[in-house]
Amino acid sequence: MNRREPTDSAMKSWNSVAIVGVGLLGGSIGLGLLRRQLTTRVIGIGRNETSLRRARDLGAITEFATEWDHERELPDLVIVCTPVGTVARIVLEFARRANDRVVITDVGSTKVEILQSIAAGWPGGPAQFIGSHPLAGSDKTGPEHADANLLQGRTVVVTPETATPAHATDEVTSLWTELGARVHVMTADEHDRALAWVSHLPHVVAAALAAVTPIEHLPLAASGWRDTTRIAGGDTSLWSQIVASNRENLQFTLEAIQQRLQELNQALLHNDPTIWERLLNEGRERRDSVAD
Repeated sequence: MNRREPTDSAMKSWNSVAIVGVGLLGGSIGLGLLRRQLTTRVIGIGRNETSLRRARDLGAITEFATEWDHERELPDLVIVCTPVGTVARIVLEFARRANDRVVITDVGSTKVEILQSIAAGWPGGPAQFIGSHPLAGSDKTGPEHADANLLQGRTVVVTPETATPAHATDEVTSLWTELGARVHVMTADEHDRALAWVSHLPHVVAAALAAVTPIEHLPLAASGWRDTTRIAGGDTSLWSQIVASNRENLQFTLEAIQQRLQELNQALLHNDPTIWERLLNEGRERRDSVAD
């Protein structure tokens, strides 16, 4: 895995940027681009006109459309911020219309299935796609929660393929570094395996914990329970698509945690504190190795 840090080189800018899906993340990207004067035009595209108007009023976009007019000139950069199940279709729609060197990226939490679907339908031509995944967000949704500094100091994974032109990788890397992020370059396979551990497994475990907690005990739920289950409040439809698109990697991580929980269960069964203390210490040490 390669890491690319922001540099002091000349600031990258775009004449126009299209953001498909102007929610928390799409809105934050648009707000960050405009506040940093990286572009003067951000076109928001989505199905909900009320939400798009709100995003425009909040300064996250400068104009909007509920669909892309075939007569409209394509922007320099397209960022697809929709759930993973729709990313490939939207990317291909823009690629088929491109008559210039348009760069397209996304923010999807999985990469392999998206790239496979795009490769299967790619029309050729001058457009280029390169996958991205900003590791930033919230259990909140909607452009009203957009933050121009959401990506400041955060990690964004970029997943070029062997045939990806250098200019496309540089273009997408510039996008994220100009928004203050640290860019890590890795393959789609590496990304999906890693994210199964650090993102997808935590979400399903948090959801499982929240679901098994008896309702009558919830009045006693304090910060420990609330902190551990916070991410279970995410959009169920979005997370269902993420789980489906990374199911093999997620299944591997679930088997690993099931084995660890079985060890703990056996330790409790045999009243062996040396084992559960070891497991608790391993968890604490691994957690302490990660900076907040």
